[in-house]
Amino acid sequence: MSASAPLAPATAALLHRGTVIPAHPLAHPLALTAGRTLDERRQRALTRYYLEAGAGGVAVGVHTTQFAIRDHALFRPVLELAAEESASSVTSRPFLRIAGVAGPVRQAVEEAATARALGYDAVLVSPAGLPHATLDDLLDRSAAVGEILPVIGFYLQEAVGGRELPRAYWRALADQEATVAVKAAPFDRYRTLELVQGIADSDRGAEVALYTGNDDTIVADLLTPYHVTTPTGPAVRRFVGGLLGHWAVWTRSAVRLLADVHAADAGDEAARQRALARLAGDTDANAAVYDVRGSFAGVIAGVHEVLRRQGLLTGTWCLDPAEGLSPGQAQEIDRVHTAYPWLAEEDAFIAGALPRWLA
Repeated sequence: MSASAPLAPATAALLHRGTVIPAHPLAHPLALTAGRTLDERRQRALTRYYLEAGAGGVAVGVHTTQFAIRDHALFRPVLELAAEESASSVTSRPFLRIAGVAGPVRQAVEEAATARALGYDAVLVSPAGLPHATLDDLLDRSAAVGEILPVIGFYLQEAVGGRELPRAYWRALADQEATVAVKAAPFDRYRTLELVQGIADSDRGAEVALYTGNDDTIVADLLTPYHVTTPTGPAVRRFVGGLLGHWAVWTRSAVRLLADVHAADAGDEAARQRALARLAGDTDANAAVYDVRGSFAGVIAGVHEVLRRQGLLTGTWCLDPAEGLSPGQAQEIDRVHTAYPWLAEEDAFIAGALPRWLA
């Protein structure tokens, strides 16, 4: 199989340097009206928020967007809105447009082709919804998608449809020429380490950027130096950025965090201390938004609730009418918002720009 055309040099440099990529409910939280139809005005406002907050990209059509957009003929419209808005607003800097693709080979390839037609740079290939697929099946699917667009591998946690993917799988995925990055989101330290080791085992390992998707341990992932053995000898690998549902909210705060992490990696001890001061608080905030106490039942509604309070959305409706906030989840969001000043600071930023974003 042949690989897709490579990323543009400036875009590839951004991906490997590391950036903030919100998992846009749209890939940001899908903005729905009370009738559960797409609210285009607020969907565009969400994209404008991510752009002005300083995100280096958006990932659209992924879990936070709701996989069910495919069942409601919303996959292309949602991708199209984000592509249009980012293309018109971002003209002076590189910006990563990533589309989530899912399903069997034919569906994933068709979705990748749609993303390419709309100007997307790469695809995040979800392992969800394929319980009977072997590891070789998943690798063959990634190779087929990789003929259309560059691929970002995805280790999805089991609580929301993922599965265990061993070290050998990640080496084989990194061996594929189209693989440009991986998102580690198993919410498991052992499995995250296996992913890093598997990527390092590949002759192409250095060409594959590591992005955290472990919303429960963002700061630790970003600050940890992973000492690994590669085909050319010992090396240190780091997670250079995040592709995160958690960063669909409080995005400007995430941009500041990643800037501190990068400064810390360059030797700035004050920046390291600022990042470490966020470690427990960011995990606590994620527990509230992602509804850990409710076994993640309110994860999408929790993201929507934060955006609703900030005025970006008008409700917490999800495509599945059964999805909503769990008992006590709103109170948990109240608690973390009060406890951590970097969360409250986001409100003023959004309030000042919201009328313009909604115009």
